[in-house]
Amino acid sequence: MPERSDPLALYNAKRDFAKTAEPAGTLAPGKGNSFIVQKHDATRLHWDFRLEIDGVLKSWAVTRGPSLDPDEKRLAVRTEDHPLSYASFEGTIPAGEYGGGTVMLWDRGTWSPIKGKSAKDLEKGHLHFVLDGERMKGEWLLIRLKPRGKEKRENWLLRKIDDAEAGGTDTLVEEGLTSITTGRTMAEIAEGRSSPARGGGPPRDSAGVEGDRPKRTTREKASPTRPSRAATASASNDSLAFRDPALCTLVDTAPTGSNWLHEVKYDGYRALIAVADGRATVYTRKGLDWTDKFPVIAKAAATLPGRLLLDGEIVTLKDGKPDFAALKSAITEGGAMTLFAFDLLEQDGEDLAPLPLTARKTRLRALIGEGSAALRFSEHVEGSGEALFTRMCAEGLEGIVSKRADAPYRSGRTGAWLKAKCIARQEFVILGWQPSTRGRGFASLLLGVRNGDGFAYRGKVGTGFTHDTIDALLPQLERLERKIAPVQAPRAMVRGAHWVTPKLVAEIAYAEVTPDGMLRHASFIGLRGDKPAAEVVDERPDPSPTKPAASAVTISNRDRMIFPESKVTKGDLADYYQHVAGIMLPWTGHRPVSLVRCPQGRSRACFFQKHDAGSFGEAVHQVPIREKDGSTENYLWIDDPDGLVTCVQMGSIEFHGWGARIEAVEKPDRMIFDLDPDEGLGFAETKKAAEHLKEQLAELGLTSFPLLSGGKGVHVVVPLTPQAEWPAVKDFASRFAQALAQAEPERFVATMAKAKRKGRIFIDWLRNQRGATAIMPYSARAREGAPVAAPVSWTELRDLDTAARWSVTDGDALIARAASRALKGWGVADQVLPDL
Repeated sequence: MPERSDPLALYNAKRDFAKTAEPAGTLAPGKGNSFIVQKHDATRLHWDFRLEIDGVLKSWAVTRGPSLDPDEKRLAVRTEDHPLSYASFEGTIPAGEYGGGTVMLWDRGTWSPIKGKSAKDLEKGHLHFVLDGERMKGEWLLIRLKPRGKEKRENWLLRKIDDAEAGGTDTLVEEGLTSITTGRTMAEIAEGRSSPARGGGPPRDSAGVEGDRPKRTTREKASPTRPSRAATASASNDSLAFRDPALCTLVDTAPTGSNWLHEVKYDGYRALIAVADGRATVYTRKGLDWTDKFPVIAKAAATLPGRLLLDGEIVTLKDGKPDFAALKSAITEGGAMTLFAFDLLEQDGEDLAPLPLTARKTRLRALIGEGSAALRFSEHVEGSGEALFTRMCAEGLEGIVSKRADAPYRSGRTGAWLKAKCIARQEFVILGWQPSTRGRGFASLLLGVRNGDGFAYRGKVGTGFTHDTIDALLPQLERLERKIAPVQAPRAMVRGAHWVTPKLVAEIAYAEVTPDGMLRHASFIGLRGDKPAAEVVDERPDPSPTKPAASAVTISNRDRMIFPESKVTKGDLADYYQHVAGIMLPWTGHRPVSLVRCPQGRSRACFFQKHDAGSFGEAVHQVPIREKDGSTENYLWIDDPDGLVTCVQMGSIEFHGWGARIEAVEKPDRMIFDLDPDEGLGFAETKKAAEHLKEQLAELGLTSFPLLSGGKGVHVVVPLTPQAEWPAVKDFASRFAQALAQAEPERFVATMAKAKRKGRIFIDWLRNQRGATAIMPYSARAREGAPVAAPVSWTELRDLDTAARWSVTDGDALIARAASRALKGWGVADQVLPDL
């Protein structure tokens, strides 16, 4: 943004201070390091991010709000400088005036550039800084985009640096719903309320819904999944769109069990191949079009019938084994190469990703058949992963890849795809070289990995080079040479080094990593052009998934089939609950529970049980609760894995819990809205309805979270500080549901009557009354496929096509998800019912 003699001239010119309550722009001294964020519902909802620099607030409009996910780069449009007095503004700008709409003071605190940087970096188009606010914390980065000539203002990107404060994609904007100074919601600010209404009493009849339709104070729409870099190009040439590939998690040993498929780990380039109308496009794992580098593969794939999206690895075989150096030569010299295809993601317009891996590979095998020298089906073995791993290592191969047989295809790194390596190897960034004492080329390359905003030194590699390799690599290094080292390293280890700008990435094999992070016995494999230097980080193997620790509870008839269609036995179900106890008990433990018992399996007679006379044993406890008639009954509750497993031994499948804990059974700690669609409605309508409830609750200042029911619906979970008692919570839930049904009667119904639910979604609010229960997170359901109720983020929900996404066979994945950024803070919010 161009400098002005009066930095606030543009700010003042845009506003009529006789009509708006915004402060007039006058320069005033400040502390020099404040920042604020204002949520602004103007023409479109956005978040105004402001940093105090040179006596004014430098400002950017962040359209979708800041994200805690380091992979999310949010567009931030530079706007005019604002006066420091604007830092306390909260209210409504009149309609018709510049920026007309509601303004909330959403965050504030102090900022500082990271060590070695300063605010002057802003003029260079980048600023790396640390925030200490009430909501935004840790390291952040602002980067100015290169102009394309049509922008009216500067476009920047705001993103979070990966640190301890990083989190889920939309955690900040979906949970930060009230003003940090007044505690008001956007609706309360728009209505001119001087203070928030927070209590425990019932809402107005409209539950925040005025007239015939809910009053909307935000216009934020759910953003579609970001297209990849190749998506636009593929759409234009009539091929299929690239999608981010599934990635493997490094483990120390192969997983055991019959539910894993094991494949050879190929030493080559990962590729997705899009086939359409007799043409094929070869994409790298990052979406780059490398068809011209692999013409043999493209030609072979183009002969396959229909429209397809394949996943596989391109290799060159040397002495019958994949050889990365030979592949590099084949690329430059036009030699032989082979695609080992191991997955089929799309076929003739059908998205196959939701299918189990076994089903996808069956289709792929039928498609490729015997294959050719350039295109082969990647064979696998079922179970026996340890034996295959031992054999592959003995034959000098890189290792194996293990995949859950029943898992759908999911982009990114999950616990469903694992890799075990015979020899440690990974990518490293080349940071420099040490010259050869023999007068030719170099003696070794200096290596590092990305570490925060810089690089960490990991030692050197001096073997694995041929003369041709050195001759080809040295000119590239010399073009990148620089005087200043890009990394801090022990002087004795890098004496005489020539440093380079860290852009080149090399594949390195090594024996081990020393305690101080240095490589031992490193050997150069080759350069990698398919992975940017910014993504090269330390790889450390996770422990391989193992069988859960044995329970002290004896399970009789372990082989009894509980879910015949899924081959899930009573023993399998007990093992599942033992395995996921650590993530399930925080929600289910210390809470009165009702059990769905199916002693003969899910397809036979099932019944609810909520009372206990002591038949469950010591692992399942009792809490006396007064009934409506004044009598007292003992309700079940559990607090450890043995309690879960004991319930399975007694024939239980499902765990339903009260909305209150045993310590305060009269004060709920959550509110549940169960969205139950009519038979004719699909999951897409249910997802939209859940999003709508989330938005309406947000206008009332209530944060909510989605829970897949494991059936066909979604539960919208509203955490509560245990303050209001059951009558108030029930009344609020009832009024809220009825108001939505009145506002959109063609879409919602708030009564249980089947006759009134045709073609609509029932907002089941009845679970919010004393004694009512709802399915607990991670509980199995007595339904076909052994599905489980699973927490998801609002962002994830948009991409799901079923409420039964995970089953009792997905224990490892569910545990990994529970610790992921996407679910960080799921189900937790310090909030009480608004008193409307």
